[in-house]
Amino acid sequence: MNSIGVLILTGLADGDKHGYALTKDVDAFAEVKLAPGTLYEALQPLGRQALIEPLEPVERRLAYRLTAAGASALQDQLDGQRRVTETGLRRLAAFPAAAANAGALAATATARVA
Repeated sequence: MNSIGVLILTGLADGDKHGYALTKDVDAFAEVKLAPGTLYEALQPLGRQALIEPLEPVERRLAYRLTAAGASALQDQLDGQRRVTETGLRRLAAFPAAAANAGALAATATARVA
């Protein structure tokens, strides 16, 4: 699933939304502006995979609902992102020490060559 799919499923995780409401929600929580064409193009495969389902239109607005399969897929994606985030943060926390060690090793190597 691509990042737009994750944003859409996340937007639907707290309730049904029509396209405009979904784009506003995604912008609010992720600071990502989804163009209408991008949104509707991304909704199609999510629907084919039964991760979302369209609801009956109300006043010409078609809302979408997250399915149980969609909630499960979103959980899997977010768990994977959490692992990547935790690893990246842990490695960044060690980065200054690693950079200092690399500098010391480079100085030692240069001194040996000279």
